[in-house]
Amino acid sequence: MHVLLLIVLHAALCCASSDNHQINVETLMDNVLVLRVPQSVGGWGDVTLTCGEAYQNQPVFWKRNGEDLNPALRGNEVKIPVRDLNGGNYTCHLGADGQFLNHTVIMIQLGTDNTPVILKEKSPEDGYIHCSAPNYKGSFHCTWTRTKHRSNAAVLLVKAERNLEKITCELSADGSGVHCLDANCPSKEEQHRIFLAVYIHSYSRLEMYTKAFYLREIATPAQPPNLKISDGKLFSWDYPNSWEKPDSYYRLDFQVKLVHHDNSCNSEDYLMHNTTEETKYEVTARSKKYIFCVRAKDKYTHGPWSHWSHCT
Repeated sequence: MHVLLLIVLHAALCCASSDNHQINVETLMDNVLVLRVPQSVGGWGDVTLTCGEAYQNQPVFWKRNGEDLNPALRGNEVKIPVRDLNGGNYTCHLGADGQFLNHTVIMIQLGTDNTPVILKEKSPEDGYIHCSAPNYKGSFHCTWTRTKHRSNAAVLLVKAERNLEKITCELSADGSGVHCLDANCPSKEEQHRIFLAVYIHSYSRLEMYTKAFYLREIATPAQPPNLKISDGKLFSWDYPNSWEKPDSYYRLDFQVKLVHHDNSCNSEDYLMHNTTEETKYEVTARSKKYIFCVRAKDKYTHGPWSHWSHCT
C-alpha cells in the first residue's frame, strides 16, 4: 500500500497585491485538500505537498490532471502555486513517465460572502436541500437540484450526525439525493437536531451545503390511500401504511377540499375546504361535477402536508 500522502506541511500566502489574505487549509478526507479563500480571483500563495516519506531520495515528477506541468515540478516535496480556482488532481510519479506513486486533489472553497452557484435554492424555507421522512423510525431522504450551468457537478462527501453520533447515508445513483438511517432514533424523544453536510464540486470549485432539523419537522405522511366514494356523497380513505402505529397515538389531521373539475388540488379557486380527524367526509356541495381532494399531516407536530389524493 502506498504511503499516505502527507498533505500539507504549511500554507503561506505570497499575494502580489497589498492585501495579505491568509488561506485556510484543511484535509477534508484522504487525499483531498480544501483551500478556503475569500474570493475566486487572486494569488493565494503556495501550498507545499509531499509525495511520501518513502520517496525522499527518488526521482519524483509531478503532474496535474494527468498532464505534465510547465515548468516541470520535481522532487518529493514541491510548492504548488494557488491562484484563482486552479485546483486539480496532483499526482506524483517515479520518473517523468514512470510509476504512479501518490496523489492529492486540491479543491477551492470560497468564503461565505460568495453566492453559491452549484445548487438551486428550492425555497426560502427549505434553502438548497429538501428533506422528508415517512415516519419517525429514523429513515429520511434529502434531495437537491444542480443549476443549469453546473449539471456536471459531483458529490464529493456527505456527512450526517446527531449529537456527534454518525448517521449512515447512501448517495442516490444520479447524485441528486441521499437516503439516511438514524438507527438510534426509533420511538425516542428527540433532544438534538440532525446535522447534514453535503460537499459538492464543479471542477475544482467546492461548495458545502448544510441543513439541521428534527425528524418531527420533516415527517411527512404518504398521501391517504384507498380513497373512495359511497352513496354519491360520502368519501372515505385510510391512514397510510407507512405511518406510525398505532393510529390512535400517532394521530393525523386531514385537509379536505372540493375544486372545480378542471382544476388541480393545489388550486386556490375551491368550492369548499375543511379539516377533520376522521377518515371520512360527507360532501353537501350542490355542484354535480367536482374533484374531492384530501391530504394529511401530523396532528401534534404540525409538520408538512402530504401530497393530495383525489377523486373526481
